[in-house]
Amino acid sequence: MFTSVNSRSAAAYKRVSADTGVSTADPHQLVGMLFDGLMQSLNAARGAMERGEVEAKGMAVGKAVRILEEGLKGGLNMAQGGDLAKNLNGLYGYAVQRLTLANLRNDRSLVTEVIDLIEPLADSWKQIRGAAATPAPGQGA
Repeated sequence: MFTSVNSRSAAAYKRVSADTGVSTADPHQLVGMLFDGLMQSLNAARGAMERGEVEAKGMAVGKAVRILEEGLKGGLNMAQGGDLAKNLNGLYGYAVQRLTLANLRNDRSLVTEVIDLIEPLADSWKQIRGAAATPAPGQGA
């Protein structure tokens, strides 16, 4: 019924830390955070399926779908993004379809399929920042 002061404090710290991270992040970091949240949700959904936790599975799949639809897909600039934006839009839409089916059928392999599609993209996104921060050979440093 009641939570301890320590757990309430920890929860408050997590909320403030997350809010601060989002409010101080640049657009590249925000997309990275979306990818991180998506991967966490996908892994949580797969784990919940393995344990037979239907409610947790539904919540994790729902969160993953929201991140895909509202965060990643919603952030695409279809007018200026060209083929890249069009292809990402298609990929995110496909991932949503597969996750919906995974949820209905309780099929871990479909969640794994989405992880296998998104993980290389998420990893590449992280490498973009690293590559931009590293001077080319013969320049700077």
